[in-house]
Amino acid sequence: MSYFKNEYSVEDAKKWSNLPAGAFPSRPGVFLGEFDVEQRGVVKAILMEAASLTENEGFDEIVQTLNADDYIGTVSDDYKAGYSSFNGKIAFIGTPSTTDLWQLYYGGHHFAFSNTYNEGQLVGATPSFRGIEPFPAFEMNGRTNKPLLQERDTFATLLNALTSSQQSKARLEGTYRDILAGPQADDAIPSTQEGLAVSELDDRQQALLLDAIRTYVGDINDADAQRFMAKYTAELDQTVLGFSGTADLNSEDDYVRVHGPSLWIEFSLQSNKSTNTVGNHPHSVWRDITLDYGGQDQ
Repeated sequence: MSYFKNEYSVEDAKKWSNLPAGAFPSRPGVFLGEFDVEQRGVVKAILMEAASLTENEGFDEIVQTLNADDYIGTVSDDYKAGYSSFNGKIAFIGTPSTTDLWQLYYGGHHFAFSNTYNEGQLVGATPSFRGIEPFPAFEMNGRTNKPLLQERDTFATLLNALTSSQQSKARLEGTYRDILAGPQADDAIPSTQEGLAVSELDDRQQALLLDAIRTYVGDINDADAQRFMAKYTAELDQTVLGFSGTADLNSEDDYVRVHGPSLWIEFSLQSNKSTNTVGNHPHSVWRDITLDYGGQDQ
């Protein structure tokens, strides 16, 4: 099996995508469908160790996003794209160890989980991409699936808690039809912040913002998530909030972002692409400007 690379390289780590398997064949890793049942159990254990076990976050988000591909596979006529829960991929970029630099990568349609470790410590958990279609909820594989609903709802609660003056300051110019800092767009984060300074939010509003940030950072295991949340909380006074479209985040081209010294989060609603139904689905990303790919440049 391929793509268990001995040496870490950013070039390999950057080969992630939100596209389905057939549309992005260079994604690193081994397809889940190439493993037998026992091997898939080992993959599950690895991902459960690295990711949060909170409902609708972390590992549960992985499962629900795989369920979405099984759902799309029942309704889409674009079968060449490879809509199936067997088409997620896992890769070790570099050799897992407590002394060397390496990355645990899991990715597939609408998902990228990239934890970079050095000397046994997590040094980067981004880029971290999430998307889902159908949205906001669907039935598949014996359960109701609603990943990314909590991301949307916490941001909508925050935006609706702003005063009219704050909303005016937070409103971005133009229309955003997708996220900026998606796959193969590592340099797309603007150097200038645009929006409402978080320092102008009251304590309740700042708490709502932290709730929204936690729906992203909380996808990794709890101990590591606490470190990142402490960092972003300390940087709140240098962070801005921006949005375009509606504050409810339930219409096409609705968009929200958080831009701090380290933190970059985007949530974008766009029209359905794969389910042949009218509606919208989100793309979303968490980036750490200083620690994407573990802060490595080669």
